[in-house]
Amino acid sequence: MTDTLPPRALRVLVYSDDLDTRAQVIAALGSRPSSALPELAFTEVATAPMLFSQLEAGVVDAVIADGEATPYGGMGVAKQMKDELDPCPPVLVLLGRADDRWLADWSRADAYAHLPVDPIALPEAFVEMLGNTELSQNG
Repeated sequence: MTDTLPPRALRVLVYSDDLDTRAQVIAALGSRPSSALPELAFTEVATAPMLFSQLEAGVVDAVIADGEATPYGGMGVAKQMKDELDPCPPVLVLLGRADDRWLADWSRADAYAHLPVDPIALPEAFVEMLGNTELSQNG
């Protein structure tokens, strides 16, 4: 008889100073946006110091960062993560304006979606981002 453990939940950190934005992200993704992924477990943070505290604790598998957050925008936070963390979890940034795509590229984010949160486009971008990493196979 072989014991098999259920896959561990994918730990997603949602960073935004706006409670409504965090709630919209979580509602759009739901508990399992794709059968290729394990269930999602969310951690919400409103400040960059809390985001980095969670990253240092090693309890984050993926990050969704609000590019419009203040005082530390998600694109700057994504750039700092990519510059300072090795390995760095995949990062999706939320853009307030379509013209900010170049900033998402500058930040080295793995994916982007637009604000306001689109309940179809965000899960698609998130699943595609994770499909390009090993997270979708790990559990």
